[in-house]
Amino acid sequence: MNLKIKLISIGIVGLFSGLASAVQLLEPPSTPKVSNITVFVAKKIVTMDPAIPNATAVAVADGRILSVGSLEDLKPWTDKYPTQINREFANKVIYPGFIEPHAHTLMGGIVFNKPMLFPAPMPNPWGPAFPGIPNLQAGMDALKKYSNGMKDPNQILMAWGWDEVSMGRAPDRQLLDQVSATRPIIIWNASGRNFYANSGAINHYGITPDKVKGITGIGIDKNGQLNGQFLDVTAAEYLMSVAGKDIMNPGQMPRDYLYMSDLMQQAGITTTGELSFGALNLDIELKIAREFSTSSAGSLRVVPVVTGEVLKAKYGDKAIDEALNFKQYDNDRLIFQGVKFFSDGGYMPETMHMGHPTYVDGGIGGPSTYANAKDFASTMKPWWDAGFHIHVHTNGDVGNLDTLNALQLLQDAKPRFDHRFTVNHFGVPSTAMVFKIKALNAVVSANVSYISQRAKLQYPAMGTDRASTATRLGMLVRNGIVTSIHSDAPVSAPNPLQEAWSVVTRRDVYNDGKVWAPAEALPPSEAMKMITINAAYTLGVEDKVGSIEAGKFADFTVLDADPQTIPAIKIKDVAVQATVLGGRVIPVSETKQPRPLP
Repeated sequence: MNLKIKLISIGIVGLFSGLASAVQLLEPPSTPKVSNITVFVAKKIVTMDPAIPNATAVAVADGRILSVGSLEDLKPWTDKYPTQINREFANKVIYPGFIEPHAHTLMGGIVFNKPMLFPAPMPNPWGPAFPGIPNLQAGMDALKKYSNGMKDPNQILMAWGWDEVSMGRAPDRQLLDQVSATRPIIIWNASGRNFYANSGAINHYGITPDKVKGITGIGIDKNGQLNGQFLDVTAAEYLMSVAGKDIMNPGQMPRDYLYMSDLMQQAGITTTGELSFGALNLDIELKIAREFSTSSAGSLRVVPVVTGEVLKAKYGDKAIDEALNFKQYDNDRLIFQGVKFFSDGGYMPETMHMGHPTYVDGGIGGPSTYANAKDFASTMKPWWDAGFHIHVHTNGDVGNLDTLNALQLLQDAKPRFDHRFTVNHFGVPSTAMVFKIKALNAVVSANVSYISQRAKLQYPAMGTDRASTATRLGMLVRNGIVTSIHSDAPVSAPNPLQEAWSVVTRRDVYNDGKVWAPAEALPPSEAMKMITINAAYTLGVEDKVGSIEAGKFADFTVLDADPQTIPAIKIKDVAVQATVLGGRVIPVSETKQPRPLP
């Protein structure tokens, strides 16, 4: 998702300067205050540390892990310091806290709190799950129901999740006018890249053909009038510039953030990447992230990855210095790390750049973000030279080739070893691309919803083979490439166990028995790495989280059963009982309803 939206401009003051490099060095953990120890006892503790893979007890002090093993193994510590034995999980299984390496926390909270049109079922942390809207008629019926339920005829109806593939078409002004031609209606599509508006919205915001002349992606019909379509980044930015305050509602954002935090907690997530930090509004996002990183209401560690082009637009030649300055805001729950760029368009709306073969209908989707790999490498080079960990959104085969060729040019110009360059999504991969990733020592974070939710919808346009191998995880792992998986929330709901289930079974959520590219399936042990230690490595925080080892944060996920020992088909149904964040136990029952924010 690459929505670069600039709603308001508020100067950030008091930033430090003079940091010279983004190279991430291993740091010794803070020394815990070992005055009192809590020992968590479990039926089984899966550490993700190959030296001590399983245990039954873990000792914690001052939010950090002291030791792991059996109660007997912990005696060097427990004999010396006052110790509490916590047996509330004695019949449960403990894993390292699950890690979501690629999500959009604030954006997800914002759109998940809007009236929904999403095709797949969507969990709701504070109420019944949304069942999903499967087709165009159901979508139109839902919009009419939403509109009729609003008392004020002038109140904007903002709905999220329109899926052009499942609905069979992109909406336009005429279609949305069937719901209402007077109430302002704006639809935000499921990929986060496109907006659609009715006559009421176009008139309300005073949008005219003359005002938008020359703006790429804003649709004009054969009569020279606006057709209500605002497609991809530039057009979406324009719409947000005139309607953003109504769509985003800054006063609602803290509650939106809490919504997403609770949704992730109930899925067992204790650390999340915030990819494309600043894409909505840099100043607002920084304010909210800082507030939540010190709030007792939150239950997450957040790793923000700044958006390179947004910082460049805001700060010009000082963009890298400003990105480095964000490190001053780091604490145990907010860890700034890395920069993100975009190679091409979206997988879901079929705007990713396809080469040969094209889509079945002959279309190529959308263009690449940069003219060629050389231009892309030139844009990333200052960040590469400064030592940044670079993440790239890339989906189509042309987008992937541009990304890998750009990385080759960067390596040729300035070789780096632990660069951690991350290929995100990797929508249409090939065997040659996998080999190239290995040769360039890059890593991959794959979007598993491309199989679990999208394969059935996309294969008519892409062909069965490419839709089946959209998450070519087996080959990646067999070639020794560090691979993690993600939801890209709000593209799909953050649900690591469902993602792991799809990695192992290669099935989708439609339960029709179809197995997509079964040769790419992996054992549960590999799938669980992808949501723990590999995900931590992808974000560059493997020294802090991702395994249950002495010195790391005491972050755990408490499960009813071990996903590695039950029948694979049941992995997605394993219940999360609680998370532990820095030694603080957070039962799922505590996040089932909104709470007053401090």
